Amino acid sequence: MRLTLSMLLRAEGFRVAEAEGAAVALGKMEREVFDVVITDLRMEGGRMEGEGGVELLKAVKQVSPGTEVIILTAYGSIHSAVEAVRLGAFHYLTKPFEPEELLLIVRKAEERRSLMREVESLRAQVRDRWGLERIVAKGQKMQRLLELICRVAVTDATILIQGESGTGKELVARAIHARSRRASHPFIPIDCGSLPEPLLESELFGHVRGAFTGAVENKNGLFTEADGGTIFLDEIGVIPLSTQVKLLRVLQEQTIRRVGATTPTKIDIRVVAATNQGLKHLVEKGAFREDLYYRLNGIILDVPPLRDRREDIIPLAGHFLKLYGDKLRKPLARIAPEAMDLLLRYSWPGNVRELERTIERAVVLTLGETITVQDLPPTLTGRLEGEAVPTRKGLSLAEVEEAHILSVLYEHGWNQARAAEELGISRTTLWRKLKEYGIVGPLTSL
Repeated sequence: MRLTLSMLLRAEGFRVAEAEGAAVALGKMEREVFDVVITDLRMEGGRMEGEGGVELLKAVKQVSPGTEVIILTAYGSIHSAVEAVRLGAFHYLTKPFEPEELLLIVRKAEERRSLMREVESLRAQVRDRWGLERIVAKGQKMQRLLELICRVAVTDATILIQGESGTGKELVARAIHARSRRASHPFIPIDCGSLPEPLLESELFGHVRGAFTGAVENKNGLFTEADGGTIFLDEIGVIPLSTQVKLLRVLQEQTIRRVGATTPTKIDIRVVAATNQGLKHLVEKGAFREDLYYRLNGIILDVPPLRDRREDIIPLAGHFLKLYGDKLRKPLARIAPEAMDLLLRYSWPGNVRELERTIERAVVLTLGETITVQDLPPTLTGRLEGEAVPTRKGLSLAEVEEAHILSVLYEHGWNQARAAEELGISRTTLWRKLKEYGIVGPLTSL
């Protein structure tokens, strides 16, 4: 029966592994991730009827909860069928059966796994629509960027997005995905700098049970979760050299190897990478592989800093005003001319993300229907380009403290750990101060 089913499934294009008992099957599952398991209910070695298949079902769900299990038996009963389904079996098939019937059930099990992945992707898209309409671009530089996005999105080419922190590189990557043939499949963003190096390889490529201490079950990595879709590697320049080798293999061969696995797994993904530092400089320093660099830089999209696209400041400010006014149920009519003048004259070292946080803070603090100069942070009202820490007369002690803290944060690229160290306070104290100022959001990601 096992040989016959293997031949049948292979003839239909499935990759098939065989096991002559529950112990052998579990051994294979500890080394590889399977979409579907087909098992007999009664197998040799069981002390009572039905024990083999049911016990294997329980073990499969512990090792790989997402794997669908189909149980075959010539000893069918309502009790055993109900028990199998209750324990998580996808289907219960009584022998003898027609080959077409089994193939139909296997295809349905495979479709269910694919459907569950797509449902999660669609839910994410419903929560937040991504596309060109979310990119505010009135100036010529951004208009040219939008044209490039439209041209490269329809291809499967690997893309490198370059730009300072806060310029909107992830937004560009999401727009590329939204206009591609992969739009109905997952978009998986990864902040490479936030993953600890010992866990990076496992998070990216997955692992098999027993690969290392704590690997109690098989786990798909983020590359597998992105299968069919797009994976966005933000700040790719910080990836260690040992992982860069494996990433190069993914780009060249479209295969991954889970930690502890003995065989590679085929995947179908598009890679979009981003960096806020010159990769060529890292190559010259020996911190980034030259072959990976040339594999990534086939198509480069440069996102200009906000100071070089000042014509977009007014529409961006208006966009964020409406966004946070609606979110906080505070409909605001406009930004006062004096306040807009400050927005236009400021250098915006934190780029679009800093402008967004500034408008959000102003919406939270304003008491009227118009954003005024008094609603802007002291960093803008007390310092323009070239000036030191604000010294404007009339500031209270609390305002001076806020201006100094924000100034130090800006100088350290919004890195809270480094800013707290220079200020001589703990990160908890710094976070509490920012909360008091009405500044919310993941500042450390700037």
